[in-house]
Amino acid sequence: MALLYLSSAERAAVWRPLFERELPQVRFVEGEPAVEDPASIRYLAAWTLPDGVIDRYPNIEMVVSVGAGVDQLDLARLPENVLVARCVTESIGQMMRDYTVLGVLAMHRDLPRYIAQQRRGLWESGPVALARRRKVGVMGLGQLGLATLEALRPFGFRLAGWSRTARGIAGVETFSGKDGLLPFLADTDILVCLLPLTEDTRGILDAELFAALPEGACLVHAGRGRQLDHAALLNALGSGHIRGAFLDVTEPEPLPADHPFWSHPAVVLTPHVATITDFEEGALSAIASLRAHLNGGQIQGLVDRERGY
Repeated sequence: MALLYLSSAERAAVWRPLFERELPQVRFVEGEPAVEDPASIRYLAAWTLPDGVIDRYPNIEMVVSVGAGVDQLDLARLPENVLVARCVTESIGQMMRDYTVLGVLAMHRDLPRYIAQQRRGLWESGPVALARRRKVGVMGLGQLGLATLEALRPFGFRLAGWSRTARGIAGVETFSGKDGLLPFLADTDILVCLLPLTEDTRGILDAELFAALPEGACLVHAGRGRQLDHAALLNALGSGHIRGAFLDVTEPEPLPADHPFWSHPAVVLTPHVATITDFEEGALSAIASLRAHLNGGQIQGLVDRERGY
């Protein structure tokens, strides 16, 4: 019984000794050339799946993402009997919390404006809005969204959240479903997108959504690149309806060298760094998933194939 590992050698240097210590009954096989018996491969750990890899190992029972995301695995290519688990670590929520607070405060205090002025050698102050007069709305109320809302409480913003299904959060105005989206957007001054990528959320940040936000609203996007319509955002920024954007994810990544986001004065662009899975934590999460599967227990981070996350 073995796990086929298909990721970086740097990560493998951390994963291998942990697997050998914590789960010795599952042999750690690094790379397809090291496979001696394809029938022994019951688990696969990867970020993306090489073409035909599932067909080459017919006894695979579970695929484990080496990161928090799973949309890059193209779940439709996997047989229905193959389970999929993502890495679940405490630090992912902490890192996203830090990043989104950074983005919200940057938008709240007009950081893009002052970066652009610095480049022009212009010393000019602008108006400062009080936090209590602004509402921050978070799309996606899972682990990451809840951590973000909790971290924003001390700043005094009015807080709101939107999710696919209804849920209550103390001190947060919550909305849900299609019927709740427009009322949620109508009063959101700084929109934070932390949604997983599904068929329903693909392209959700479009012209219609931006038009539903108040004049001068801002976007902090750390969800998935394919959720954002670039042309729609550029048009909304050009008209002034959207005042600024703080972006960590795009499609494609990286963007072409001539893409307007690189130099747009109202955009802060970071290279998908909101969360980066710690190698040791990721390995321990994968080990916990395999151990639960072997023992018939509850698998942490098990993906609902129909929902896509």
